[in-house]
Amino acid sequence: MQFSESLDFDHDDRKRIYEYVERHGEVGAEEARERLRVDPGGFRHHVAILKRDGYLEERDGRLRAAFDAGATEEYEVEGFEFAIRPARQEDLSGIVGAIRRVAEERTYIVAESVADEIDHDEALLRHNELESRMFFVATVGDGETQAGSDRPVGGPGDDVVGWVHLHAPELDKLAHTAELTVGVLDEYQGHGVGSHLLARGLEWAGANGYEKVYQSVPSTNEDAIAFLEGHDWETEAVREDHYKIDGDYVDEVMMAVEL
Repeated sequence: MQFSESLDFDHDDRKRIYEYVERHGEVGAEEARERLRVDPGGFRHHVAILKRDGYLEERDGRLRAAFDAGATEEYEVEGFEFAIRPARQEDLSGIVGAIRRVAEERTYIVAESVADEIDHDEALLRHNELESRMFFVATVGDGETQAGSDRPVGGPGDDVVGWVHLHAPELDKLAHTAELTVGVLDEYQGHGVGSHLLARGLEWAGANGYEKVYQSVPSTNEDAIAFLEGHDWETEAVREDHYKIDGDYVDEVMMAVEL
């Protein structure tokens, strides 16, 4: 299922099944059937149609919304290997941990609010009549370190070390825009992980019909501002004294890029 596709169900029960699964991230098929009170034969038929039409997928008897976000891409930079792939429901805790570490170290307030939101939400990825939310993650292997260095080495694995997140409200007047956050743990920076994450996120946004991507950061986060400017983002506005951090008023820098 592409995020650019409108949700179109030709049966009320199929809509109810999709909405229940999408809202919970991943659920057992039998649990969903019982909660929705759909007869077994009808439930199996509706799930089969939803799977055929690309709305749902099933793994080991558990249902989740199906998102077509591309394949895993693997990279090697000066002996350091990492992968960038679409996030999965089981990445939720790893993403929350990575965002909170980056937000704490770099004062990334919007990202911190994203971590709070998904930590209290049952679903990581969302696509419904009100909003769309997509994540890509950068992952590495077992985190071994190279002799004489504190830099991790090892091949791509399942440990989340960075993310790019896009969120878009399903409103006609804002349907062409999406908000983005991106970050990489400090010990994994310097290998182009952030640049590849940003490129993957913007590629996905363009393919799904978004024309403008934006984000806001405190003016004290000079590294983030320089990173975005280095990738052709521009400052659209500055809101003076918008944040109060450790007792000090800090400007908000509102940045964007046209796709």
